[in-house]
Amino acid sequence: MSIDYLVIEGNIGAGKTTLATMLSADLNSRLILEGFSDNPFLPKFYSDPAKYSFPLELSFLAERYSQLKTDLANRDLFHELTITDYYFMKSLIFAQNTLAPDEYNLYRKFFDIIYERLPKPDLYVYLHLSENQLIENIRSRGRDYEQSIAPDYLKTIREGYFNFFSQQTSFPVLILDTSNIDFVKKETDYLLIKDSIFGRDYPNGISRVILNG
Repeated sequence: MSIDYLVIEGNIGAGKTTLATMLSADLNSRLILEGFSDNPFLPKFYSDPAKYSFPLELSFLAERYSQLKTDLANRDLFHELTITDYYFMKSLIFAQNTLAPDEYNLYRKFFDIIYERLPKPDLYVYLHLSENQLIENIRSRGRDYEQSIAPDYLKTIREGYFNFFSQQTSFPVLILDTSNIDFVKKETDYLLIKDSIFGRDYPNGISRVILNG
């Protein structure tokens, strides 16, 4: 299977940006990272979700579309492979869990208009960890505005992703259970993930692999 456009995703704290960065450096690929750290609504959302969820999700929608439309449309002659640490559908998954029904219905109209205009990945990889492991990672990286995230919130996000996967048939979705490995500290575990991604062919729809270091 030839991979030109690879998506690495996962729940909050799953290590998607870390893995995407490691793979990009290893494979000399083009790397597109989500620019969320300077979003002014994000800290406000975690302190008052009801008030700031709609402007937060709209701002993410606009930023993700603008970035992907620009970066994916411009072919990079020096890099055959493009790796991103998010997929545009992420916008809808998070919005389902943060917006009130009337807000979500309005948001969905904007989303549907632009979703079909973006290219689909050759392979979508989801890094799966338990909520307890995610919380541990979130605490370790020490972002102040994330420390109030609860396991129940992470569970609803996971369920949103899995619901999306169950309906997805237009490209391969690989769910990698990384609960038993540490690809940051152990090179053998990193190589295990790399081989799982690039050393096998996956059909459209869901494939699952449990990794053991």
